[in-house]
Amino acid sequence: MEVSEELKQGLAEVLRKGREDWPYFARTVFGVTLDPEQEAVLRSVQVNKMTSVASGTARGKDFVSAVAALCFLYLTPVFHKGELAENTKVALTAPTDRQVKNIMMPEISRLHRKMIRNGFRFMAGRLTAYDVKTDNEEWFLTGFKADENNHEAWSGFHAANTMFVITEASGIPENVFEAIEGNLQGNSRILIVFNPNTNVGYAARSQKSKRWNRFRLNSLNAPNVVQKKTTIPGQVDYEWVKDKVESWCTPIQQSDFQEAEGDFWWEGACYRPTDLFRKKVLGLFPKESGDALIPGAWIELANRRWKEFVANKFPLSNKLSLGVDVAGMGRDSSCFCPRYGDFVDHLEMVQSAGKAEHMKIAGLTLNKIKQHNDAFTGKAAKAFIDTIGEGAGVYSRLLEQNIPGIVSCKYSEAAVDSGGKPLTDVTGQFQFANMRAYLYWAVRDWLDPTKNGKAMLPPDDDLFAELTEGEWKFQSNGKIIIEPKEDIKKRLGRSPDRSDALANTFYPEPLEVVAQNLSGLFF
Repeated sequence: MEVSEELKQGLAEVLRKGREDWPYFARTVFGVTLDPEQEAVLRSVQVNKMTSVASGTARGKDFVSAVAALCFLYLTPVFHKGELAENTKVALTAPTDRQVKNIMMPEISRLHRKMIRNGFRFMAGRLTAYDVKTDNEEWFLTGFKADENNHEAWSGFHAANTMFVITEASGIPENVFEAIEGNLQGNSRILIVFNPNTNVGYAARSQKSKRWNRFRLNSLNAPNVVQKKTTIPGQVDYEWVKDKVESWCTPIQQSDFQEAEGDFWWEGACYRPTDLFRKKVLGLFPKESGDALIPGAWIELANRRWKEFVANKFPLSNKLSLGVDVAGMGRDSSCFCPRYGDFVDHLEMVQSAGKAEHMKIAGLTLNKIKQHNDAFTGKAAKAFIDTIGEGAGVYSRLLEQNIPGIVSCKYSEAAVDSGGKPLTDVTGQFQFANMRAYLYWAVRDWLDPTKNGKAMLPPDDDLFAELTEGEWKFQSNGKIIIEPKEDIKKRLGRSPDRSDALANTFYPEPLEVVAQNLSGLFF
């Protein structure tokens, strides 16, 4: 069918504006109404390579995913003199074929039909059960089940513009994501959406990682719920949420309100959610499993306290405890963690390019503690250096210079003080298999809001991921042990340098260091 020049010009203008503003394109071409949070997700996909969305039930995650997929499909191809110069391929996937066929493709189909009704038939392409096809075989959208045994399924997705949309992402095997990430080259996108049913796996980690632009769609904030009427058909409604508040939550007194528990306000009253409510309504992960070392909610509380402290410009009133984790061969950075009582300042990463730079790190450590030593107030700074591995060289260099306040941390040693007495948690109930277990548990006790802690941590995605990744258990002798560092490194894909540096600051002071500081040996 011949297309008029006027129609071509109109379409070109829509495409021009749409490439600059995807929500405009969605409104104009698909005739959709996005709530503010959905629009933020769409804008993220427009400019960010990796977007992760954890969502409550019926919050519109699959709908906005379909909108994003079609925006990418129609707005990214480049033509030169009528020929496709930069092709576009979009893949939709889910754990099962049913989810692709009955959840993802129906959303695509509805948008495709609305596109045609709105007068954009000439750019719509042909819709089949699992595809949107165009006249060019290198420009298409397709949906299929994510098969962990068929990595070849992803091999055809090398294109100038490539997008992967994964729904129910918490059910996708790890090796599928590895195969997908291998295709994230050039102008590529990955959008994963899921209900946060589990704290582990690729999808859960995406909500901790700074690689991703992250969103949480909370059903309490849905327009239909806030306005108590249906303004966006198909989204979660007020009556459903009201029923779930009454069925799945426990009313509590305001004095018992704890953000770390996921407590929330609903119509003038306080409630504590069950795990089911957290997942299905709030879009929150369930409470950390019993063997998780540090819940993410505790860290988020510490981040909020830190922001308030900084905003009010409160003075630092405690001495410096400097945690030092030294990089060696094969690692990129050393880490300095400055803690002043309950306040942790920004962590500093020092690039080493995979080289052991003992003299440089020793010099930086010396300068940092000299700046914080005060002979008049008795605030003597201390540096706690991990001396298993490369840190031993830094520690030795500082000892050669007779620098006071330098403490050697050995994670493998027994969890006892310098007098040989077993170290315990703050309650005095638990003992530990080694010093590493004690130090990380000390961080846990410090962050635990039920112990009236006032911990303040700077927002740091890498530190968050490291602190929430570890697990613990009881040994047969009743002592607590933390999972091996190598296991954590394998899941993170890197060494937990930041959390190690923080843990170092809780190392118990040897008696000789205490005596040294009291002797007045300051700079």
